[in-house]
Amino acid sequence: MIARHEISPDAAQDLEVSVVMPCLNEEVTVGTCVSKAVDTMKRLGIRGEVVISDNGSTDRSVEIAESLGARVVHQPAKGYGNAYLKGFMEARGRYIIMADSDDSYDLTDLERFIVALRNGADLVMGSRFKGEIKPGAMPPLHRFLGNPVLTRILNLLYGTRISDAHSGMRAFTKDAFERMHLRTEGMEFASEMVIKAAKARLKIAEIPITLYPDGRSRKPHLRSWSDGWRHLRFMLMYDPRHLFSFPGVALQFLGLLLLILFMTNSAGLLVGMLGGLAALGGWAAQRFGFYARTHQFTDEFPDWDLPLQRFFQTFSLEKSLIRGVLRTLLGALLLGSAFVLDPAYFERLVLVGALALMYGLLTIFDAFLTRILQFVGLK
Repeated sequence: MIARHEISPDAAQDLEVSVVMPCLNEEVTVGTCVSKAVDTMKRLGIRGEVVISDNGSTDRSVEIAESLGARVVHQPAKGYGNAYLKGFMEARGRYIIMADSDDSYDLTDLERFIVALRNGADLVMGSRFKGEIKPGAMPPLHRFLGNPVLTRILNLLYGTRISDAHSGMRAFTKDAFERMHLRTEGMEFASEMVIKAAKARLKIAEIPITLYPDGRSRKPHLRSWSDGWRHLRFMLMYDPRHLFSFPGVALQFLGLLLLILFMTNSAGLLVGMLGGLAALGGWAAQRFGFYARTHQFTDEFPDWDLPLQRFFQTFSLEKSLIRGVLRTLLGALLLGSAFVLDPAYFERLVLVGALALMYGLLTIFDAFLTRILQFVGLK
């Protein structure tokens, strides 16, 4: 058994590495993980610590971890993300290495992560797909469908170029942790870290690692379909362009096309009504995307969306109100003319006039909401 690795308060101020592991009833494997991490840092001559973030264990996990030199912190709020956040906030090292406490990652292989951080990386991702996945270490569903598909979606939406977005072994600087503003509570925490690292323009590096079958005698905490949905949901929520704006543009284009067919007598009233609804719905979806982008712009990453930043610098409530009023007046004029012009144009004028009137009123409301967002978020 390894002697207890004590850290004095003064030494704690000068730690280079904190190895942080979440734990929930891992008495079978947590001791092995702590021992490997402590031994490796001693062998490398690194001033470091092992932090076990306990998520409510009812077995001997805490006792075992402490007896082998780990510092145990307690997180009563359940969840993968919650456990890690507690551990990261309590970590004292300049560099933080995260790994699961189920002995599925090689905690004797810390040096390459540390070297990458010393060489300027902000976040170092261990890639199981560039390295090796031992037989039985990853379910086929995760290996050939879940992880590859979710990683490709994340790369597409956020412009990253990583091969394994959901690896459980990573390293980052304490400064990078503070800049990422991590907050999710569950398994989507893994996606959040990569997404926010990209949004914060952190330097991301990737190194190959080996994934081993975990040493637990029970089923893992991971729930394939529900956790996969949480990852996908978070990816979409943090990308308003793909969630709202781009579909909104497509819907509005379709609506305008249908309206043109209606106005040129190439289609009937039903097509015109569907076109009007699609055009307004598409415009609304684009505005939802704008509001979501504004929240992100003012909340966490003010430098991420430069076009939005320039928009707010030039936005004028009065000009927007004038546009809204003009559209409303145009709609009213078209509605009024429908009752005095040739009856053959009645349906077209009423439909287009009503749409223009509604569009104008919504523009006025939108202008005030945009000004509120500008005042509250950017003052």
